[in-house]
Amino acid sequence: MRIDCHVHLVGTGTGNSGCWYRPKGLTRFGEPMMTKAVGLKVDDIQGPEFDQLYVRNLVRFISESSLIDQAMLLAHELPHTEDGTPLPELSSLYVPNDYVLEVAAAHPEFLPAISIHPAKDGAFEELNDCLDRGAAALKCLPNVQGIDWNNPRYTKFLERMAEAGLPLLAHTGSERTMPVIDHALASPTVLTRALEIGVTCIAAHAGTGMMVLDPDYLDVFLRMLEKYPNLYGDNSALAGLSFRLRSSANRTLTSSPIMDRILHGSDLPVPSNGLLPLLGGMIDWSDYRESRRITNPLDLDARLKQMLGYNEATFTRASTLLRIL
Repeated sequence: MRIDCHVHLVGTGTGNSGCWYRPKGLTRFGEPMMTKAVGLKVDDIQGPEFDQLYVRNLVRFISESSLIDQAMLLAHELPHTEDGTPLPELSSLYVPNDYVLEVAAAHPEFLPAISIHPAKDGAFEELNDCLDRGAAALKCLPNVQGIDWNNPRYTKFLERMAEAGLPLLAHTGSERTMPVIDHALASPTVLTRALEIGVTCIAAHAGTGMMVLDPDYLDVFLRMLEKYPNLYGDNSALAGLSFRLRSSANRTLTSSPIMDRILHGSDLPVPSNGLLPLLGGMIDWSDYRESRRITNPLDLDARLKQMLGYNEATFTRASTLLRIL
């Protein structure tokens, strides 16, 4: 089973989804590209059926894909302080667990990744409820949501995740689309305690940073791979215009044994594009021309990853790691 383990569910609240979308910073400027990436227009964001159209298009992309069988949809939690106070004013979007679980239950094309801040009131109870309802993973952005998984207060929460076999998919490296609370939490070391407790952790983006703009933690990720056998990375956003990918980083991530610990992810609706891989000498002109003819965004990202050197196992590895009931 080929799984895209990193697809964002986005909504504005139409159809009582409970979602909201309030773009801040670069997110506002990226709206046209992101809506186009999922086959929609900016005007659709203000329309009465945006959430339904978004899901409909994702279902169509998978049903028409020749490279992807399932996608893991990501919920998005609010930022919180360590005492559990929610900070909605610091978020660009909110996607509740109920909505992700309901969409996944209605469509076998999807797996649900929940998102819970471990400091929020009722977090442990919410975790158990989501486990009962089929959560496949827990997704977080530590630097955006203010989650330091090394905080001893979260031990019970992490122990329950380990017991249930629920992986932790955590953003690592640069973040330029949403407000960042603590830049230090971009390092993969934020996962140290979770790994030691026994949680399977997936460092989204493998700790890569945008060239010139942000620190790069790929070297930290590589050192941690040697120490923790339950640590993996994903290659989401590494086939686009995010300036995360360098030719040296691509050679490292597609080399053995590093590639044995990488999962495929697209980061949709962040658009994929072969221009930077072309300019960086990572794909050739014929590959780039081929990529320009691919209209399905899931297939586009997957095909670019193949061109970049990622093997078949990166596409199927998620099926052995995620909590699939």
